[in-house]
Amino acid sequence: MTRAPLLLVDGLSVAFPTATPVRDVGFTVGEGETVALVGESGSGKSLVASSLLRLLPAGGRIVGGAVRFEGTDVTRSTEAELTHLRGRRIAMVFQEPATALDPVMTIGRQVAEVIEWHEGASRRAARARAIELLDLVRLPDPSRRVDSYPHELSGGQRQRVMIAMAIACRPKLVVADEPTTALDVTIQAQVLELLDRLRRELSMGVLLISHDLGVVGQWADRVVVLYAGRKLEELPAERLFDGARHPYTRGLLAASPRPSALGADGLLTEIPGQIDGADRLPGCPFSPRCALARPSCDDRMPDLVAVGPEHTVACPVAPRGGIADAVAVGR
Repeated sequence: MTRAPLLLVDGLSVAFPTATPVRDVGFTVGEGETVALVGESGSGKSLVASSLLRLLPAGGRIVGGAVRFEGTDVTRSTEAELTHLRGRRIAMVFQEPATALDPVMTIGRQVAEVIEWHEGASRRAARARAIELLDLVRLPDPSRRVDSYPHELSGGQRQRVMIAMAIACRPKLVVADEPTTALDVTIQAQVLELLDRLRRELSMGVLLISHDLGVVGQWADRVVVLYAGRKLEELPAERLFDGARHPYTRGLLAASPRPSALGADGLLTEIPGQIDGADRLPGCPFSPRCALARPSCDDRMPDLVAVGPEHTVACPVAPRGGIADAVAVGR
């Protein structure tokens, strides 16, 4: 018997008064699994993540599809139900801890507050648990640091505090929205290793939002590629570098800072142009930047078609072969 996924996003569409930046996006996250949402800035990654907890920016609303967490459709939940869900069952690690943390509260107080609110713990018990959590995320000298303010910590240490807050109530799903932004490479690796260790120890599902395909290839189980709010490809992370089929995914790989992505001139290959924020229905949104586009690509959005085990792609001309055979370059 197939086990139901922890999270099922089915046909999700998000609209604002002037645009619909997310259309018909679907994917799953299983218990203990890491799924990565990847794409350039403006691809809709953070909007999808915000939709999971109904935390969309002002004017945004879910206009289609469903978000089912443990079988319950979050899009139909009441505010009281969402209050119980947020932080307790689904937690979020925000992109920039320097702005997400309260600068006038100690880090220990901020972690303890989560425990007091959701579990009804006393102030003393919550503080003790906060120290345990800071130790779990390997913040140095947690008994002393518990009384530190965010500005007294480094960027990597602040991110560890954010993770401690996220896992305080042992959630089943953690959404990590660009959790290593502005951190140096060494600290990035430490933070991602920490998330992965906690995923295994706590049997959490992790939805990792990232534009860094090197990070994704190392830490994710599956990869979902978004572009202008549309899902273009999904595949196992282990097949990302040698099996990606969509011209956009290949373009991202060719532009990634890896030795194997360098061209003959020693430079990375760029994807020309930028994401068009306007609605471009009914065709493929990547068509204006795609070297392989045909006139028919502007007529309708291609269906997602299975091209391998757990591998779907929305491109009728998706090539085979190595990345170098089909890097997305300007027409």
